[in-house]
Amino acid sequence: MKFNTKVIHAGIHPDPATGAIMTPIYQTSTYVQEEIGVHKGFEYSRTGNPTRAALESNLAALESGKYGACFGSGLAAIDCVIKMLNPGDEVISTNDLYGGSYRIFKTIFEKYGINFHFVDMVDVQNISNEINDKTKLIWIETPTNPMMNIIDVKSIVEIAKIKRIKVAVDNTFATPYLQRPLELGADIVMHSVTKYLGGHSDVVMGALVTNDESLAEEMYRIQNSSGAVCGPMDSFLVLRGVKTLHLRVQRHCENGEKVAHFLHNNPQVDQVYWPGFKTHPNHEVAKEQMNGFGGMISFTLVGDSLDKAKSIVSKTKLFTLAESLGGVESLIGHPSTMTHASIPREERMKSGVLDSLIRLSVGIEDASDLIEDLENAFKN
Repeated sequence: MKFNTKVIHAGIHPDPATGAIMTPIYQTSTYVQEEIGVHKGFEYSRTGNPTRAALESNLAALESGKYGACFGSGLAAIDCVIKMLNPGDEVISTNDLYGGSYRIFKTIFEKYGINFHFVDMVDVQNISNEINDKTKLIWIETPTNPMMNIIDVKSIVEIAKIKRIKVAVDNTFATPYLQRPLELGADIVMHSVTKYLGGHSDVVMGALVTNDESLAEEMYRIQNSSGAVCGPMDSFLVLRGVKTLHLRVQRHCENGEKVAHFLHNNPQVDQVYWPGFKTHPNHEVAKEQMNGFGGMISFTLVGDSLDKAKSIVSKTKLFTLAESLGGVESLIGHPSTMTHASIPREERMKSGVLDSLIRLSVGIEDASDLIEDLENAFKN
């Protein structure tokens, strides 16, 4: 089954009770049992819910995985992965990382004895230099948030397998339409489903997918034990949103390319971070492991002016100033004061998150309208 068919049909079956083509919203907390231990596959909705189960099967198929689990947020999904580790274990992650991921690593899990090392993963050798006998997990974002760095998943997996280290990939920016890390050898894929998979800015959710049965058993144990699950209504909304994922991401990519070239030719713009440019570091890796370059773009301003950045993000009309990304509508944000404010300034600066850095989530509106909106915002 090809990807464009999977988004509509994988894991989805007509409701056996009514024949409804759309998976019903099973808004129930518990399920009747015929006798002790005899039921229809569901006992309690924290453990399993038919609407959520359909979504988990669908997302697993999209990532070429066997096992999927959905959570109340992307951070809850990350929380599940790190809970698979033990005190004294070490994690290597990228130094260009979503602020929420950095915060949960540093402020929640480090105090339980799990140590994190943040390195520039664009150069794979930097990972090799950090590996020791306590390293149990390599956590990758690619493209990274917000600097749009591309990390060579296959090369990192080759190193990790030799050392028996697990590899997890945050695939939120790329989506399984553009990139499928399990096919590149990764052990776990994480999504903030809130973003492109939901696609309509109306859900907060996270997901994990794996092909490893032992990892899946642990994933489901933690999901059930910690209880950070999503509800049936949100599961229904994402099932509906996923059906147009391929169409939406294709338009995100088309619009993103046009906006990126507009910014590249703007004299007020210093650097544009978008992996589709041939001059982008690891552009060739992006071409190899992705099927397109996405709709996420970051850029800095000439002179690195914080005031100018604040002016631009406050003057756009179609690009709405807001947290998050990946919805049908275009969003604009200022990472250093919004999504990445939890990262110390000196650490942000090292990875390129300057005061003038602006991040765009390019939506599926008409590209000419989006460019005109940016043109007007750049005017004094």
